Amino acid sequence: MPLLLIVLLFGVMYFMMIRPQQKRRREAQAMQSALGAGDEIVTIGGLHATVVAVDDEVVTVEIAPGVNARYARPAIARVLKQESAPVAEEAVVAEPAADEPVQSPVVETRKTKD
Repeated sequence: MPLLLIVLLFGVMYFMMIRPQQKRRREAQAMQSALGAGDEIVTIGGLHATVVAVDDEVVTVEIAPGVNARYARPAIARVLKQESAPVAEEAVVAEPAADEPVQSPVVETRKTKD
């Protein structure tokens, strides 16, 4: 009977701890291997950047315009895919009439001390 409990305990530990961890690791490796130029990423440190170039072990990202940094592939936490914006053929912008005052959508309310 005690041998059966030990085997049962190892079985539960495998399905509750080891198997989900292996699945997360496989998903992370698949995500990191699918990186390409133009992908928006978040590093494990929380840095948001855009991928410029991808090598075997190193990913070069653009942090700000003209500022590039190199990161190891495992440092990429997740990929934020860019949504392809539909191309508008001729966008018509409604212009306010000349005699109508332009109202700001921003409304500021402050409490005044009396």
